[in-house]
Amino acid sequence: MCKLAGTRTQVVFGVGDPHAALMFVGEGPGKDEDEQGEPFVGRAGKLLTQLIEGIGLTRADVYIANVVKCRPPGNRDPEADEIEACAPWLDRQFELIKPRLVVSLGNPATKSLLQTKEGITKLRGKEFEFARAGHDAVLIPTLHPSYVLRSGGKTLAEARADFVHIKRTLARLT
Repeated sequence: MCKLAGTRTQVVFGVGDPHAALMFVGEGPGKDEDEQGEPFVGRAGKLLTQLIEGIGLTRADVYIANVVKCRPPGNRDPEADEIEACAPWLDRQFELIKPRLVVSLGNPATKSLLQTKEGITKLRGKEFEFARAGHDAVLIPTLHPSYVLRSGGKTLAEARADFVHIKRTLARLT
């Protein structure tokens, strides 16, 4: 059993269209998500919703999940053993949803999904071939909404530019 199970309020599995062409993957639930049982419902979630709506979609049109399904204590980054413990659940989500485009939100999700040590600032906005759990897709890393908020909005233009790229890529893939 994963050590996060002992500190969680509840499992935060995922939310959205089970047949979505576009899937967002963050690192793990925060305090609000742990309490409500839904990913990205706090301040970062509100920004993510605005960015999604800015490209003509709604949260109901996409699927939103995290690399780990339980809140890491103190909102720290998930550790390698925790990511490994949740990997079968994320794999099952990829198998069932079959997204054409996966967007990784922030460093931990991007590093985990792409199996890289490269940071988000070097990878954001680029397209990568992505294969997991027998499913092929395109993956585009972008900044985590909480990072955009912590930057005081200085990185909001970059995030919006990434979402324009996401919209164009999704149109090409669907």
